[in-house]
Amino acid sequence: MKTLVAAVVVLSLLTGCGGTAKAGPGAAAITGKNCGIDVSVDGPPKRVFAAYQPAIEMAHALGISDRLVGTAYLDAEVLPQYAAAQKDRKYYKNLPSREELLSQNPDFVLSGFNDVFSSAGSDGSFGSRKSLSDLGVQTWIFSPLCPTADGKGDEAIDPSTVSMNNVYADLRDLGKLFGASDRAEQVIAEQQQRIAAVEAKVKGADKPTVAILRPGLEGGGLTVSGGPDFGTVLIRQAGGVNAFADLTSKRNVKISVEEFIKRDPDYVLISGCCDASLTEAQVQPDVQKILANPAYANLKSVKNKHVYPWLFAHHSAGVRGANSTELIAKIIHPDLVK
Repeated sequence: MKTLVAAVVVLSLLTGCGGTAKAGPGAAAITGKNCGIDVSVDGPPKRVFAAYQPAIEMAHALGISDRLVGTAYLDAEVLPQYAAAQKDRKYYKNLPSREELLSQNPDFVLSGFNDVFSSAGSDGSFGSRKSLSDLGVQTWIFSPLCPTADGKGDEAIDPSTVSMNNVYADLRDLGKLFGASDRAEQVIAEQQQRIAAVEAKVKGADKPTVAILRPGLEGGGLTVSGGPDFGTVLIRQAGGVNAFADLTSKRNVKISVEEFIKRDPDYVLISGCCDASLTEAQVQPDVQKILANPAYANLKSVKNKHVYPWLFAHHSAGVRGANSTELIAKIIHPDLVK
């Protein structure tokens, strides 16, 4: 569990004749540890750039919408309660280049995806976290994506660290860094209450198997959410079991059609992505393709019409946790969760 501590930083002189003092954060700085990296601020960041759905929505949830100098790469519409705030923010459909990012003069970059920081700044990366820190720009990656060294992807994620507790830890840590601790605690309490209510309703019920499927990804095959994906947590909270939880090499795992048929999940959620205006209704055609495909005709989910539109945004680690848990529970336990 990460903790935030007041950091006492002593100024040190660079060695060598004519060396100059290099000042670290001030004595009253607040420091948090994120993915093994110390993140220190002298005061609440004032110019925040949020990349990807979970980061954008968490910034709004913490009440710092007015500090967002830029947002990028939404997978779907933001939650309704954040729609008005997001409409007023600068938005990039794709991830901006490092140069474009820096042109916004951010003092903090919040990311909901683990590949956004790597050693080479490009259209797909903001550069390493250290290189940004050297420029006075602090960074944060959501904890359920840890451990993540610069440029390291899903293969680095330990499934045991993927939990709502890490979402709550991020909320608390970022709340302190942003001077929004009270707001963070309110968000945490609401998430906990809503999830606990669902868990109480489904306690003791049968646990159907659920697959989160992204058809057509990575060259036309099938891609499912594996053990490290946050969908595993959400399905469990909703009273089900991820049919592919044992696949732990990555969050999104490519499988064969034969493997999918062999596992024969009770429910299938078709995960749609990626556009800022995307809704579940727009994913319905992909549902119909599964239902109409002769290869899947004998699947339990197809026979029972238990194939549903879903959004990639729903199973991203963040403040959608309670909302997504409720949505899944209503699908797989309709008699218990209305």
